[in-house]
Amino acid sequence: MIVEICANSFESAFNAQQAGAHRIELCSELVVGGITPSYGLIKQVMTSLSIPVFVLIRPRSGDFNYSDAEFKIIKNDIKLCKKLGCSGIVSGVLNRDNSVDALRTQELVELAKPLPFVFHRAFDLVPDPISTLNELMALGVQRVLTSGQESTALKGLELMHKLKSQAKNAITILPGGGINLENALQFKEAGFNEIHCSLSKFHQHVIQPKISMKSPVHFNEFGNSVSDYSKIEAIIKLLQKSSFSRTLDE
Repeated sequence: MIVEICANSFESAFNAQQAGAHRIELCSELVVGGITPSYGLIKQVMTSLSIPVFVLIRPRSGDFNYSDAEFKIIKNDIKLCKKLGCSGIVSGVLNRDNSVDALRTQELVELAKPLPFVFHRAFDLVPDPISTLNELMALGVQRVLTSGQESTALKGLELMHKLKSQAKNAITILPGGGINLENALQFKEAGFNEIHCSLSKFHQHVIQPKISMKSPVHFNEFGNSVSDYSKIEAIIKLLQKSSFSRTLDE
């Protein structure tokens, strides 16, 4: 059975290979479901590891409906991964109603070639997973990462069984989400040939600081924080006005 480790750092990727993992999905910021890792991280992993490395291409957290600028970023990152010798691409695009954006996803699949293309867990948001699987097969997607549209893959086993039967080996269903030492065998016994998991542990490197660097105001799972034009313009005008007034007073 293939064990794919979702690694969000060089240390995680290195540990995965040393422990016998068969494949890496490389990303950053697991706390938001993963985003595109940096050039430096991708390059270091590719030059240090020998097992296949698939890279998550997701330009930001939040939803999976992207602007034209964000879509260009995705394409540029795919081109970079190909140059760096990555083994596969993990990505995908949804419409505003969470259906698959077939045109954009098709473009990414074609751009990624000859690398295999994995449709990520945006699949768990689509309204009709059965018909969506057919659509992804037609687009040339080789693998779908899914928790069976549940909070954990174990809870989503019933739907994943249906998807696996429907796929008939034309596309691989990759269970992921909450898979651990206690439940991994259930997926093997259920007939799945691959699993996706992080198997993380936490360790603190520094003394606990007095303040937090986290900003809850920026976290919205189905939206994204954007610097606001009007707020930026207003604060610049305010500061400029203040400087002008001070000059007159002097």
